[in-house]
Amino acid sequence: MSRMKKKQKNIIKDVATERIERLFKLAAEEYSSNPERSDRYVQLARRIGMKYRLRFPASLKRKMCRGCSSYLVPGSSSRVRLHGRYMTITCLKCGQEVRIPYHLKE
Repeated sequence: MSRMKKKQKNIIKDVATERIERLFKLAAEEYSSNPERSDRYVQLARRIGMKYRLRFPASLKRKMCRGCSSYLVPGSSSRVRLHGRYMTITCLKCGQEVRIPYHLKE
């Protein structure tokens, strides 16, 4: 691959990352008034991520359901429980569970 193509590809991925972050910011702002719209923003962000083969940061992964692509807000659209060494986030729309390990400081 030529140097120009690689540079152009990196620029496209940077723009896609910015769009994903912007969509999540809009989803957070819209959730209180229109939860369906925030779910749509997350669906669009996920589609952009798949198209350009981008990995979502951990902070954004915890805000979306992998099963139904909805925006997760603890206490409203998701349930967060702490078990021994991991945290479980459950989507209240589809029931999908995500287990995230964490370490207790002793």
